[in-house]
Amino acid sequence: MATARLDLRLDEEIKAKAEKASALLGLKSLTEYVVRLMEEDSAQVIKQYENITIEGDTFDRFVDACDKAKAPNQSLKDALAFSDSKGIK
Repeated sequence: MATARLDLRLDEEIKAKAEKASALLGLKSLTEYVVRLMEEDSAQVIKQYENITIEGDTFDRFVDACDKAKAPNQSLKDALAFSDSKGIK
């Protein structure tokens, strides 16, 4: 069962179109439609920003560069510690 609440104001025309779309999809309510849209869109946005797609031999060249990399210097270690402390992943 849902436990969070979201209140919003929107243009009457937008609300009417959303209600029609909700009915056409056979959904029980406008809330169900909005929740569905938010779930689908938020998952897509998160995926877009948290995933990287590379093409061709880019990954192989990246792995090769990593294999040839020297041990991290103190500046790189400090940068990692800083990003960890800020919650950057």
